[in-house]
Amino acid sequence: MLMRYADLQASLSGFDLTEMDVSTPVLILGGKENALSLVRRFGAAGIATRVSGPADCWGMHSHYCREKFPVPRGISSAQYWHDLLLSGKDAGLHAGLHAELHGSLLIACSDEAIDFLARNRTELESLYQFDHGDPDMQLSLLDKRDTLKLAQSAGVATPQYWTVNNEEDLAALRQSVEFPVMVKPIISHEFISIFGLKLFIIDSEFDELAEKVRLAWANNVEVMVIEMIPGPDSQLSSYYTYIGADHQPSFDYTKSVIRRFPVNRGLGCYHKSEWLPETAEAGSKFFQGIGFTGFGNIEFKRDPRDQILKVIESNARFTSAQELIIRAGAPIDFIYYCKATGQKAPGFETYDQDLTLWYGLRDFLAFVEMRRAGSISTGQWLRSLFPFKHVSPLHNMSDPFPSLAALTTRIEKTVTGLL
Repeated sequence: MLMRYADLQASLSGFDLTEMDVSTPVLILGGKENALSLVRRFGAAGIATRVSGPADCWGMHSHYCREKFPVPRGISSAQYWHDLLLSGKDAGLHAGLHAELHGSLLIACSDEAIDFLARNRTELESLYQFDHGDPDMQLSLLDKRDTLKLAQSAGVATPQYWTVNNEEDLAALRQSVEFPVMVKPIISHEFISIFGLKLFIIDSEFDELAEKVRLAWANNVEVMVIEMIPGPDSQLSSYYTYIGADHQPSFDYTKSVIRRFPVNRGLGCYHKSEWLPETAEAGSKFFQGIGFTGFGNIEFKRDPRDQILKVIESNARFTSAQELIIRAGAPIDFIYYCKATGQKAPGFETYDQDLTLWYGLRDFLAFVEMRRAGSISTGQWLRSLFPFKHVSPLHNMSDPFPSLAALTTRIEKTVTGLL
């Protein structure tokens, strides 16, 4: 059966869902796990929720998605969204449908969506609603180098990094760089669209470093070189908050990472919901120090050399761990909706400290990689899976279509790769 309204109400301790004004529709742009979690919860609450994104945007396939606007192949998401939201030239849109989107709360669930909304905010604001985020600040957090500069200005620790804009910068690195390092894009989604990777890791050879930097330049992608903080992925943790126009946080939430795949460079495949006071303190210091407003997330890694949390990246959007957060008892999605629409928002004082978000197959692959490196045994991996309080970011028996869509996409990519 589908998610019941009563079950949703039961998850919101001390907040009467019937008092929430759900008349403002939502349009989610991009995303994957985060978009799916939002559309399921908003839809179950009676909020008219629409989704637009590429074929692998899981939220478009949910039963709770009122209407979907898939980005056609061969056109950029930004161009499609501009046509959809501002010019009405979307192929297939008939008269009147575009007007139904007017007044929607626009929510970015991908970096491309943040970039689009921030750059077109002035035009969009006359037709749509937004949260309290500042578009210039959102663009600064998309820029990984600017993020580190902002952190330093707020007195929050960062890894060492080097600017490499030309051959002179690259040559100067030979005498100062210490391996291992990462060649990291300034704008991640541009790099990923070309290379299919988040970054390049260079273990020891300067010639390899120079090769990767030049490869990025050849593809018109700006990069920087940044030290790789040693230690396992389990030293990663994140802080989430929403800061309104009064510059006061509406909530504080933290979680940790248990494993990523690929190890030390990929996406998290095993997360844990837990309160981490030091991570919360560093995250709050960052956002308050830079004058941030809106929804924010920041990730840190503890450096074993000095035991200090150092900034990895920051996002002005919901993340892939969204389902873990709300299932743990932190209704940050409804807090966001209520704050953005000027309503009294729910709150929470505590949340589940043992719940985990688990990507089974990817975590198994991480285990295989770690076992080959001698950093984990089979027994250690099996024991790490208990207590078995796992949340799936995708699968839900009451809403199976996103799972089927994800399987179809995987099969299509596999077949395409074989041709």
